[in-house]
Order: sequence, then C-alpha cells, then structure tokens
Amino acid sequence: QVQLMESGGDLVQPGGSLRLSCAASGNIFKISTMGWYRQTPGNQRELVATITSGGSTNYADSVKGRFTISRDNAKNTVYLQMSSLKPEDTAVYYCNLRIGRRDDWGQGTQVTVSS
Repeated sequence: QVQLMESGGDLVQPGGSLRLSCAASGNIFKISTMGWYRQTPGNQRELVATITSGGSTNYADSVKGRFTISRDNAKNTVYLQMSSLKPEDTAVYYCNLRIGRRDDWGQGTQVTVSS
C-alpha cells in the first residue's frame, strides 16, 4: 500500500500563492503518474494537474498559467505551485498516484482563498 501525505494547505488571500507537497512511500513513485485533484462540498472531484514519469504535464483549463506541477523523484515528492489564487480555487486538494491498475489517494489538504 502506497501512502500519500499532502501538506501545505492554508488560508490565503486572493492573488496570493501557495505550494502544496505530496510525499509518497514505497518505491514506485518514479514510474508513476502523479496528479492533483480538488473537491468542494457537493461536487465531484476534479482534475487540477498531472505529471507523468517522463515529466509531461497536463492542466485543467481553469488553472493553466497559474498553477505548476512538478516532481522530485529523489524525494518521492510531487508539488503544486499555485499563484494568482482566486476564491474559486478554494477546495480540498488531493494527491493521486496512478500506475497500471493502481490508483492511490492521499487524505487531502484544505486550501481556502479568502480576504
């Protein structure tokens, strides 16, 4: 069982920045696609960004140009750098690891954008 531990969620003002981190246990991180998803009450979990083992990235249209996903395979960690944050970015952010049939999730970290 892979353990994913998110950190970095916080309360931030509109226009501010925040960096989320997700540390993974085990030894399959470097060959896995990692992703960040978010969810608000009453809504489905939605894709924010993904990064493949080769470093290819994909972003939701709503965050393109504001968020950057990156990974450090030596630290088994994936990051989400968020800038120009908007109130509509408020959500619980979840880390995801995917390879083959494996699909693991972290417990989530709360990001609140409010003045």
